[in-house]
Amino acid sequence: MKQTIMIVDDMPINLQILIEVLGDEYEIVFATNGRDALAMAESNLPDLILLDIQMPDMSGYQVCQALRAMPRLEGVPVIFLTAMSQQEDEVAGLKLGAVDYIIKPFNPDIVRLRVQNHLELKRYRDDRVRLALLDGLTGIPNRRAFDEQLGREWFRSLRTQAVLSLIMIDVDLFKPYNDTYGHLGGDDCLKQVAASLLTSLRASDFAARYGGEEFVCILHEANQAGALITAERICSKVESLHIPHCTSAVSSYVTVSLGMATFIPTEDHTPDFLIKMADQMLYKAKEKGRNRVEQWRQPERECLH
Repeated sequence: MKQTIMIVDDMPINLQILIEVLGDEYEIVFATNGRDALAMAESNLPDLILLDIQMPDMSGYQVCQALRAMPRLEGVPVIFLTAMSQQEDEVAGLKLGAVDYIIKPFNPDIVRLRVQNHLELKRYRDDRVRLALLDGLTGIPNRRAFDEQLGREWFRSLRTQAVLSLIMIDVDLFKPYNDTYGHLGGDDCLKQVAASLLTSLRASDFAARYGGEEFVCILHEANQAGALITAERICSKVESLHIPHCTSAVSSYVTVSLGMATFIPTEDHTPDFLIKMADQMLYKAKEKGRNRVEQWRQPERECLH
């Protein structure tokens, strides 16, 4: 898949030259002013931005500063495009977060090499970040990734007043399973449970390993009825894996207990509130015999205070 470069320059001749130099290797999008550039960057999420310094409505410096204030774009490398006479301004640009300069008139070989170098660094950094957010055993997102995703979903739902559901999942009687089948058997069990979660969710949902034998799912804009269907599907699918569990008092096979909470976020609460409610329901599911779903519903607003 080609990486995407956004070129921002108000001079058509400069755009034409850069597109000719880079267009065969990369996806190119372009803007001719700063305000359009910010909107386009937000919607396209480019891998690299080539940004002219001198533009009529917003300078390249102002655009760069605005980009660095946007959470989704703060890590995108910016290379300034500058005329020979502007070299004394390089320090100012680098202080704003630019990673490099390309001097006009453009030397095609230098343009290609500098772009290539910074895109390789970007790919390396992205890979490091991605790996840091994955659970090493199951390959699904880890606790850190879950915390970040829940924060994003919570504040999006707070802004739009959309409903948000969370499912906490615990593999039933996992310690006896490990004692009977060994840690390698336990690891394989967790991998199969994780894979089963992924096949139970919509593309907009999110599953992670919470820790040990616990997993968690964030259901994007899922009401209680929809979330309950998903939770019951997870419960059924795990048991239908038919992973033998001869020491379980619940079933002949590995099962899970699930606690579910559905909530429309309010200013009076934090994401931890949703975790707390789902965790209480998980505890209740275990108390009531395991291999089941227990659910919590948001009370009327006046009862929340």
